[in-house]
Amino acid sequence: MSESSASALPPGRPGRQPFSHPENLSLDSSCFSSPPVNFLQELPSYRSIARKRTTIPTREKQSGTLLKPTDSYSSQLEGGITENLNSQSIRKYALNISEKRRLRNIQETQMKYLSEWDQWKRYSSKSWKRFIGKAREMTTHLELWRDDIRSIEGKFGTGIQSYFSFLRFLVLLNLVIFLIIFMLVLLPVLLTKYNITNSTFVLIPSKDTDVQCTVYPISSSGLIYFYSYIIDLLSGTGFLEETCLFYGHYTIDGVKFQNFTYDLPLAYLLSTIAYLALSLLWIVKRSVEGFKINLIRSEEHFQSYCNKIFAGWDFCITNRSMADLKHSSLRYELRADLEEERIRQKIAERTSEETIRIYSLRLFLNCIVLAVLAACFYAIYRATIFSQEHMKKEIDKMVFGENLLILYLPSIVITLANFITPMIFAKIIHYEDYSPGFEIRLTILRCVFMRLATICVLVFTLGSKITSCDNYSCELCGYNQKLYPCWETQVGQEMYKLMIFDLIIILAVTLFVDFPRKLLVTYCSSWKLVQCWGQQEFAIPDNVLGIVYGQTICWIGAFFSPLLPAIATLKLIIIFYVKEISLLYTCRPSPRQFRASNSNFFFLLVLLIGLCLAVIPLTISMARVPSSKACGPFTNFNTTWEVVPKTVSTFPSSLQSLVHGVTSEAFAVPFFMIICLIMFYFIALAGAHKRVVVQLREQLSLESRDKRYLIQKLTEAQRDMKNRLDWQ
Repeated sequence: MSESSASALPPGRPGRQPFSHPENLSLDSSCFSSPPVNFLQELPSYRSIARKRTTIPTREKQSGTLLKPTDSYSSQLEGGITENLNSQSIRKYALNISEKRRLRNIQETQMKYLSEWDQWKRYSSKSWKRFIGKAREMTTHLELWRDDIRSIEGKFGTGIQSYFSFLRFLVLLNLVIFLIIFMLVLLPVLLTKYNITNSTFVLIPSKDTDVQCTVYPISSSGLIYFYSYIIDLLSGTGFLEETCLFYGHYTIDGVKFQNFTYDLPLAYLLSTIAYLALSLLWIVKRSVEGFKINLIRSEEHFQSYCNKIFAGWDFCITNRSMADLKHSSLRYELRADLEEERIRQKIAERTSEETIRIYSLRLFLNCIVLAVLAACFYAIYRATIFSQEHMKKEIDKMVFGENLLILYLPSIVITLANFITPMIFAKIIHYEDYSPGFEIRLTILRCVFMRLATICVLVFTLGSKITSCDNYSCELCGYNQKLYPCWETQVGQEMYKLMIFDLIIILAVTLFVDFPRKLLVTYCSSWKLVQCWGQQEFAIPDNVLGIVYGQTICWIGAFFSPLLPAIATLKLIIIFYVKEISLLYTCRPSPRQFRASNSNFFFLLVLLIGLCLAVIPLTISMARVPSSKACGPFTNFNTTWEVVPKTVSTFPSSLQSLVHGVTSEAFAVPFFMIICLIMFYFIALAGAHKRVVVQLREQLSLESRDKRYLIQKLTEAQRDMKNRLDWQ
């Protein structure tokens, strides 16, 4: 045995045979025949960065090496942690238990050298954080449907669980919207109406308005049939029209308390602005995490394969059938990725003639899609016109079914359009030669546009009927007073009918389609027709579009029907239990499953689109359409928005100057420029973060190659040393 190999043995241990365990032999620089080599310069990472420096000569010369030694890095990490012990909790660091205990001992040692005031601040901060943690832990037990959603997550995975969590979020959102409207509008009216407080109503002062514009006939004279109450309950007419459910009930100027007068028109407008702003902020806050994930997510296909194979399993699944379904879902995703790769290769190999042919076919098919959308919109327009022209007939002139059909004709046409068009879009998309992933996204986008645009078509059709007429009253009042004496209430009734009809359709489909279909599949599975039909799938995108459609109706209708958010809350609670029962007993999960991270961002994005579409008709109706002169709190204003300038005119002169300055163009243009600069800064910051993520991924890849290189060199050194010892 040579000197170097003998000296490599630890002291106090007996010598071993030189060739029995060659892997235990240590290395020394004398073992190499070549002169000493700087291994750092031979690392793949060092050579890669050297190549980058030669290709980019303008880059500043960087000092130091690419990879820091482990000991130096750990010492720097420890130094950073010990410096930040005062501001952050030790549990946030990714260290083992022994390291955390050692750092805690250091923290306790540092506490002894602090002043009493600093020690008290440290202890109070820790106590407050501990209290906040306990409070959050307690609030988790008070979450709505916590056990039900966890049970769904355990049986069906995080994709379907994200749908029910999204449904719970909408329940809470509508409940908060109702509380805002209740506190600002309904509560002062109820306190005065039932003499709970010492307050009185302030009636709207008379104005030079033509008497013809103030006529508002509500109750009908004569015999009232029993089924008319059912029609009133389903359509919001009759006895419901006089209640606080609709806009026309709040025909007062304010509530006078002992020390102040409550301005009801201003509160009514502010409640609308408040719930729209709250909805926007809440949706944006919840979608930030999903946006960050989608922003930094790489588009590398190799990484997609690795994520599906090594990190695609959902460990929340405890059900055997759902585990098999997850296996099939992963297989489907891998097949879809391979299909997309095949389509990319096919696109790359296309000739110019094939490219012209496929783009011509897509142009033709998109023209068909636009024609289908135009036909649906025109059908909704005609149905709304027909319903509005015939709904003013007396109830005794038509039978029960005819009256109900005319009242719900726009809702029926909208529901049929939402049911038929997705099937047409699904057939058309197969001929457009897109990748499977893009097919799903494009189909969902078309369905989103269809569902939400139908509501806008209905509202704008009503607006055109309200503002256009051929008689003198339209010029006198500014709107069609003959057909719409209180047009805000009638728009609220249309939103109310859409909400009720949507709930009826969901219940009817579950009771009369899904349950019989499940019975046929269970007990008549040998029939070929039943085998072709199969069991109903719980399609997450379709269900999400359904509740987003209902939420858009709520946002639009809450101004015209202040209690509509409360109805929407009850409706969503019913939908939760109906969908849960349907999922457990009648439906099967779709083989195309959604991951929870993708699902949450997609749901909130669709909801944000619905909110933006809801703001458009509300803004036009409040700023452009003349308010009703026969009902509501804005009878003395030409438009709803005029209450804001009137309120500003009551401010002191200095405050008025400030408000006028803030709303002027001289302030708006610089403010817009500053907002654009801030936006560009955050866009640049996001791009920098994305580049850092790419660099960190490259560094991880280089580190793995460095390890492989070092292991290869170590193996070669051991082999050379073994050959030397054999030669000696």
